Amino acid sequence: MHEPLYSAEEMRASEERYPGFPNTADELMERAGAAVANEAMRAFPDARRFSVVCGGGSNGGDGRIAARLLRAAGREAVETDDHGPADVVIDALVGTGFRGAPRPEAAARIERMNGSGRPVLAVDLPSGVDASTGEVGGAAVQATLTVTFHGRKVGLVVAPGRFHAGEVVVAEIGLEPAPTEIVRATPGVLERLPRRGSRDTKFSSGSLLVVGGAPGTTSAPVLSARAAMRADAGYVTLAVPEACLAVAECLALEPVKRGFSWRDAATTLEPDLERASALALGPGLGRSGEARALVRELLERAQVPAVVDADGLFGLEPVRRQAPLVLTPHAGELARLLDEETAWVGEHRLEAVTRCAERFDAIVLLKGADTIVRSPDGRTVVCDLGPPSLATAGTGDVLTGIVGAFLAKGHDPLDATVAAAVAHGLAARSVAPQTGLIASDVVDALPSVLG
Repeated sequence: MHEPLYSAEEMRASEERYPGFPNTADELMERAGAAVANEAMRAFPDARRFSVVCGGGSNGGDGRIAARLLRAAGREAVETDDHGPADVVIDALVGTGFRGAPRPEAAARIERMNGSGRPVLAVDLPSGVDASTGEVGGAAVQATLTVTFHGRKVGLVVAPGRFHAGEVVVAEIGLEPAPTEIVRATPGVLERLPRRGSRDTKFSSGSLLVVGGAPGTTSAPVLSARAAMRADAGYVTLAVPEACLAVAECLALEPVKRGFSWRDAATTLEPDLERASALALGPGLGRSGEARALVRELLERAQVPAVVDADGLFGLEPVRRQAPLVLTPHAGELARLLDEETAWVGEHRLEAVTRCAERFDAIVLLKGADTIVRSPDGRTVVCDLGPPSLATAGTGDVLTGIVGAFLAKGHDPLDATVAAAVAHGLAARSVAPQTGLIASDVVDALPSVLG
């Protein structure tokens, strides 16, 4: 269901559980070096000359063994402080124990590797990347390929570290698998989704109330409602301001439509809320005072799981409620929720999503190439199956609808949110061609992904 992602501490613990450790540490290092040498020859079959930039720790030891084995295989391999004349540079400068910013001398070596114009193979993870967080505090190797040992490190999957790793190959070195605090979602999570049975009705199959829309952005909640139905919700009510109702009627056939006025919106929606088993709030709703007040009032009234996205997140403050709450911000929206800069969120994604989950007592899905789902109890899942084509308007509204549908089905809130991110990514990946993908394409692809 999930792939473990190892922090530096968890990796050290795995090594310490190896029989005979630390006296057997050389065995592990020998296997690691062999894995690097073998992968270097496989990935770069025409390369004859390798420059291996070694540090003083165990990462450097892995590099020296790799150099020895490359020479034994008939290649030129030089252990050096600089990249020198080579077809491929092997980065064995620092390993999983690194944190913060490299010292000036190490930073200069990293910059020389990056400026070599040659492919760079990183040993375990690119030098300069924090293995436990993916943070990059200064200079960091821009690898073409990373050979990592035992399992992927958090820093190879979470940005910005993931953007330095290139292709990642996992090499087994004889350690036993172990549970990790952070995991990576696999398509297998979709197998646990509730399926309709012969006794189900349209309401027991998941009844979702979607509230959003404003003149000019009515299509946002329409996308959410259509996505919810394609994600197998049995009954979807699409509630929009009265000024948007005619447009919603034309754009969305299957959902039930409801128009509301701002002066009594919550009262108007009360019967729909009572019938719903989940609530989706915010897409295209606008940022007016009336919209913000409605979001808060509905969250306070609703006794069902709720997902809040887009405009629903604007100005949002923590709300006391018993039912689960899911927030699905992108980096800019999360920055506003924490009163931070967007760039800070991009540089500290794990810390940012953790702070947000704790502040709002909510499951938080931070969108991105490394979408991170964090629960208030500390469970963290990275969902990185989405393609770059998802970076287009409306796809976030689609994700909101999928989350809402899975919550409406009664799925565990964290599992529902993770499954939604996985389904969203796989649906987008299934669209051909990828160029020109639009949000509606993702909606239409959902049934084939969900089976």
